[in-house]
Amino acid sequence: MENEQLKVEAKAGSSFTHKFKFSQEDVEAFARVTGDTNPLHLDADYAATTAFKRPIIHGMLGASVFTKVLGTEYPGYGSIYVSQMLSFLRPMFVDTDYEAVFTITSINPDKHTAEISTEIMDAQTRKVTTRGAATMINKEKF
Repeated sequence: MENEQLKVEAKAGSSFTHKFKFSQEDVEAFARVTGDTNPLHLDADYAATTAFKRPIIHGMLGASVFTKVLGTEYPGYGSIYVSQMLSFLRPMFVDTDYEAVFTITSINPDKHTAEISTEIMDAQTRKVTTRGAATMINKEKF
């Protein structure tokens, strides 16, 4: 069922923002599913001995917001995720407010594809934690 996914027009330069945060329970569930039980994510005592001083979120857990949004909200229903490039620039922490920003950089109407820049930033500091680019197919939107 399609809801009100594409709240902005699908054209180069259009942007969509999604606010989110992860809990420690989310991190633990991700560790169980993936098998990535690195103590940097799960053990506060261990993490205190690192440069981060506290547990950090798995980079791929943070980036998982991209698939949630691109598949269900923007462009949403009917989308096929073709590729995603990622760079992890800064650590992400539990119970911190983040914003994911999606901007259409180009559209190929003949192939019904769009290149979309993907970025996560700390909602308070505005520092970018994760940056990337996705390619999407959506015959109804592009």
